[in-house]
Amino acid sequence: MSHVLDDLVSLLRLEPIEENLFRGRSQDLGFRQLFGGQVLGQSLSAASKTVEDARHVHSLHGYFLRPGDAHLPVVYQVDRVRDGGSFSTRRVTAIQKGHPIFTCSASFQYDEEGFEHQTQMPQVVGPENLPSELELVRQREHLIPEHMKDKLLCPKPIEFRPITQSDPYNPKPADPVKYVWFRADGTLPDIPALHRYMLAYASDFNLLTTSLLPHAKTVWQKDMQIASLDHSLWFHGELRADEWLLYAMDSPWAGNSRGFSRGSVFNRAGKLVASVSQEGLIRHRKDWS
Repeated sequence: MSHVLDDLVSLLRLEPIEENLFRGRSQDLGFRQLFGGQVLGQSLSAASKTVEDARHVHSLHGYFLRPGDAHLPVVYQVDRVRDGGSFSTRRVTAIQKGHPIFTCSASFQYDEEGFEHQTQMPQVVGPENLPSELELVRQREHLIPEHMKDKLLCPKPIEFRPITQSDPYNPKPADPVKYVWFRADGTLPDIPALHRYMLAYASDFNLLTTSLLPHAKTVWQKDMQIASLDHSLWFHGELRADEWLLYAMDSPWAGNSRGFSRGSVFNRAGKLVASVSQEGLIRHRKDWS
């Protein structure tokens, strides 16, 4: 395991500070606010620590309430809403400076036999011969502001290999569809819950920006205010975040300064392992130019 992946695993573990109360470190990825994927992964980690191991998370639905501060830790308060015969429900509130910055509900279930079907995995090229997102960023190193270079050019704990590529500084209008391969940059321990935390963390990358493709806008442009508003994630079965996963994303709608995107996550065998949806702020700020 690389040191950056080991640091991410440590970030997602959390420190228990009281019953149903946990604290997580924060990481500064160079964004205007705390990265939403960190709060998603840590919230799921906090909820999971209050549920028996035999029950696995199958869904998470959350709202981002305030911008988080990447230089401060986050406290997670878990409410044990219900433990039924088959399902357990938890509500998690992420707190900084005495205020909630994120809240979510998560549901856990025993494994059961039942009806099964799934949508088919898109026919796309494999990840083997694709450049990584980091390699693509390094090709444009001369365009990156000096104060951002350390954040954007450093090693990453998760490797992304985009099939759909565009120039972040000179984008062209395109269909709101995006395909990206990703996996943890190293072998993770055989702890199923950890692989789900890692997927929750990774699911916040690339998704919202899919709604910008038809409008020739990117997160790299100074006149764009972009932030996640809500995020839903469904787990459909066992997965390994250290093996290649395909993130197939599309955006069926944007309006009122909001973009809606959805994603399907498949493993190499074509099994649908998770589904995602997200709405976010995509506001054009002429005063930021």
